[in-house]
Amino acid sequence: MLSLFEFLPIGAYRSSAEGRLERANASWVKMNGYSSEAEMLAAIDRVAEAWYVDPQRHLAFMAQMETHGYVVNFVSEIYRHKTRERIWIREAAHAVRDEQGSILYYEGTVEDITESYATQLSLEQSEERWKLAMDSSGDGVWDWYVQTGDEYFSKRCKEIYGFEEHEIANRAEALDGRTHLDDALQMQRDREDHFSGKTPVYRNEHRVLCKDNTWKWVLSRGIVIARDADGNPLRMIGTHSDITERKAAEAQIWRQANFDLLTGLPNRRMLRTRLEEALSRSKSVDTKLAVVFVDLDHFKEVNDTLGHEAGDLLLVEAAQRIQKSLGGSDTVARMGGDEFTLVINHVTDPVALEIQLQGVLEKMAQAFSLRTEQVFVSASLGVALYPDDATSVEDLFKHADQALYVAKGAGRNRYAFFTPALEEAAQNRLRLAADLRGALAGKEFEVVYQPIINLATGRVAKAEALLRWHHPQRGLVSPAQFISIAESTGMIIDIGEWVFQQAAAQVAQWQKRFDPHFQISVNKSPVQFHYRGGQASWAGQLHAMGLDGNSIAVEITEGVLLESGAAVAQHLAALRAGGCAISLDDFGTGYSSLTYLQRFAIDVIKIDQSFVRNLATRSTDLALCRAIIVMAHELGLSVVAEGVETEEQRDLLIEIGCDYGQGYWFAKPLGAHAFELFMAARADVSNII
Repeated sequence: MLSLFEFLPIGAYRSSAEGRLERANASWVKMNGYSSEAEMLAAIDRVAEAWYVDPQRHLAFMAQMETHGYVVNFVSEIYRHKTRERIWIREAAHAVRDEQGSILYYEGTVEDITESYATQLSLEQSEERWKLAMDSSGDGVWDWYVQTGDEYFSKRCKEIYGFEEHEIANRAEALDGRTHLDDALQMQRDREDHFSGKTPVYRNEHRVLCKDNTWKWVLSRGIVIARDADGNPLRMIGTHSDITERKAAEAQIWRQANFDLLTGLPNRRMLRTRLEEALSRSKSVDTKLAVVFVDLDHFKEVNDTLGHEAGDLLLVEAAQRIQKSLGGSDTVARMGGDEFTLVINHVTDPVALEIQLQGVLEKMAQAFSLRTEQVFVSASLGVALYPDDATSVEDLFKHADQALYVAKGAGRNRYAFFTPALEEAAQNRLRLAADLRGALAGKEFEVVYQPIINLATGRVAKAEALLRWHHPQRGLVSPAQFISIAESTGMIIDIGEWVFQQAAAQVAQWQKRFDPHFQISVNKSPVQFHYRGGQASWAGQLHAMGLDGNSIAVEITEGVLLESGAAVAQHLAALRAGGCAISLDDFGTGYSSLTYLQRFAIDVIKIDQSFVRNLATRSTDLALCRAIIVMAHELGLSVVAEGVETEEQRDLLIEIGCDYGQGYWFAKPLGAHAFELFMAARADVSNII
């Protein structure tokens, strides 16, 4: 007996849970170009394989099925399985499940809607045309019959270019022929992309020659509204919008973004672009180029004495002189202030390059006439060569800058070539010192905290505050690189005070949250001990915050004690009187540590990591550490072992009675938030053995 499944006027099917076709009614068999269900089942393995014109539709179908268990009104373009003819269909399907919810099979229906869909599409295209015309009010409208070349231009479209209606023929070439040659190729490409279906609409910006022989920028937009049976465009409609003012504004913005307003030279941004292009050319033809940093000597004196207007006049004249010293293919850019950069291409002869550089120096040394004044400046030049010194933009800039400092340090009014010599380190130190001056105000510093663990209980008892410098260009700068600079320049005073204040605020939070006796160690430089400024004492600041002085342990090195004059002794005494603990760092590496322990009130000694690094059973370092710990305990001092990096080191330290451990085995220095997470993770740790 035939079922409703067979008599349905639309296609119906059943497929397995794996997607294999099991049943197909007569309508669906016919829709797919087969004569019988048996023929179709033999020809088709999986229902959806190579069926959808757009493969993404199968993914969308399955996504809906997996989400809802059914699909309705799912419209797609498909291929008839046997004939590969393209038709539009509407699907509905659902999953049939057993009592446990497992899919038994899928059932679905398929309706051929090609005719109705074509009607709907035609209506939509008509609607799009009407919408385009309405949205383009005030723009010029064109209607192009692509195959014949006939094109209707609205009155407004002709007016944009200054023509009366009768002055422009209704042919495509009438305006295409007035298109700027530099824009014609891209216009044709954009049309072809739309004709081929790569883009849903045609869009192009180009210049058109107006009646008065001026060029006008227009935005042309359009859409194909009719195609022949092979898909070739028959008719296309669109608009022209006058965008000349917008283009002029964009050009102005681009110039301001890429060129120096005062001198008209390329700025730093454009210089980078041109240098990258020059490097690419040099690499392809195997030639050298030179990057030259130019800095005007004594320019600040001109600004200070004659004013910024005179200084600007000098910069303009200097830019012109430098340009005249170079070849037409070379680049001169202003980096800012009195700094210029040159890119000299095709360097084939070192002697010729030096002659060229000397020419720049000679021109810059000539008198500058600034209104009624005549002034003299000179220039210093730093030179880096590609590929001898570097192959990247950043490295060439860096090396040219290093060479410039050499030239200035050698007396100015000269040029210097980059060499990887020792003076580079000295110049790097100078620049680092200059950058360091703005680091505090620029909020480039961060305080991180390394946990100090009570070895007997495994709890985090303390932390050491450590300074990190996030340099905006150099990235993370090691304290080993900048602390000595900060000390030699006196900047350590303000930096050290800032670190203390950060640590004090942090310990107040952590005492409330974790342990009322929590303590943070803060390093204090010898320079800070000798400073006689008006800053409040650390103990006084802690008390003003309502904190016990012991909230902060002041870490000092033997460098402080080596210069143990009256000022240092008084400073240490004041700290102790205020309740602050004193911790002696790097113990065991100095000359007379035992003497210091006798003369000064020390609370904690920290065994230097050089002793901990090689700890092993029956080792000399283990014996030394044991001796230090015994001695310290006899004197009533606590001991912290630094640099604990292995479980064995930790266990040996516990065995010889060390009080605290600090090192990567427990944790690296952590930001405040990360430290809190670390504390929370160890909250339940009562013993680490």
